[in-house]
Amino acid sequence: MEFRKAVETDINDIMNIIKQAQAYFKEQGINQWQDNYPNVETIRNDIINKNSYVLIKYNNIVATVSVSFDKEKTYNSIYDGEWISNNEYAVIHRMAVDNNYKGLGLSSQIIKDIEQLCLNKGVHSIKVDTHEENLSMQKLLKKNKFQYCGIIYLEDKSKRIAFEKILC
Repeated sequence: MEFRKAVETDINDIMNIIKQAQAYFKEQGINQWQDNYPNVETIRNDIINKNSYVLIKYNNIVATVSVSFDKEKTYNSIYDGEWISNNEYAVIHRMAVDNNYKGLGLSSQIIKDIEQLCLNKGVHSIKVDTHEENLSMQKLLKKNKFQYCGIIYLEDKSKRIAFEKILC
């Protein structure tokens, strides 16, 4: 498998995976990634900002993620807890796996690839937030040794639970 930066021609494949995830959340009654988010513009901006990555298997895009090393301003205030560190960090956003490839450990593989990106940049912290009802993401984070840190609020005041992992 290859983990690489996404390019403009990947947008349709990425959006197909995002749409699958949006449908899954809707089915589960989880109010995450609804209301036309993320959309083509979101993904295009991720690519322009060099934050968009894809996982390739058998020449197909099977997963997508956005990884940013820019500070996340909604992480400046955390409630009912605290971050483990205040050092530089990477942020994971918009991770999704194609429905045909779920259950194969690809999300954990993406996290390992992100950890390697971080270590290559000398960054030893990864932070992430998710909807409190997104149990599959929470399970993935705990499985990959992320620690629950508290609650953050997005710019639209939506509540999210926050996690951090320190890399050695």
